[in-house]
Amino acid sequence: MQKQTISTCILLAVAIASCKTVPVTGRKQINLVPEAMITAMALTEYDSVVKYSATLTQYDERAQMVTRVGSKIQHAVETYMQQHNMSKDLKNFKWDYNTIDDATVNAWCMPGGKVVVYTGLLPFTQNENALAVVMGHEIAHAIARHGNERMSQGLLVSLGGMVLQEALKEKKAETQALFLGLYMIGSNLALALPNSRMQESEADKLGLIFAAMAGYDPDEAIPFWQRMAAANKNKVPQFLSTHPSDETRIKKLSALIPEIKSQYYNTP
Repeated sequence: MQKQTISTCILLAVAIASCKTVPVTGRKQINLVPEAMITAMALTEYDSVVKYSATLTQYDERAQMVTRVGSKIQHAVETYMQQHNMSKDLKNFKWDYNTIDDATVNAWCMPGGKVVVYTGLLPFTQNENALAVVMGHEIAHAIARHGNERMSQGLLVSLGGMVLQEALKEKKAETQALFLGLYMIGSNLALALPNSRMQESEADKLGLIFAAMAGYDPDEAIPFWQRMAAANKNKVPQFLSTHPSDETRIKKLSALIPEIKSQYYNTP
């Protein structure tokens, strides 16, 4: 037990020393994993996905649109970070944009600025403004280092489970399994899910700022998410979801848009 206690203290000390600040919100987060390591891992995975998927060439109009939108948002991100003395946080970013011909309704941005949009998303975005909302959101996850934060939270939860397991080692196997199971469920509901929803809300706000700074109309966020909500037939209760409910997201975005338009919207 003493070894586990020492390990816990060491990790907590590292966690405190590894606090970062999320742009815009100013929220403190824990990043335990070296950013260069995460970026290298992301690049390997990104290269593999692009290589083994039906990736469109840059002669395709859809790929050109994704690259055009991404480049404008990239410029907005770099401008925003420079204005807030945070340019150093982009030192590992080597931006790249690819479009994959697949019915999946999705887009993502890996650490380091590696962006993929699936063509299945385009019928829902319908225009460049809405596409910018989505790409801004995904890029915001990378800028806010949400991936590192989730990995760090997982490390802390795992260590907590190890400490609990050590404390229960004299108990019956059934008792150990019960308490460890309850611990993982509780950790998921109390830590992972709420934090994931918080990260989604942060990415919504930060991404909308980036899109507006890039000259895209943030008003398009509302009809886009309404289209997504209409297509979402398998809804789960918000407290069991990693994302805010469609209603919650639309309500928050509606409240944010007037302020974002007045402060950040650079009309073309």
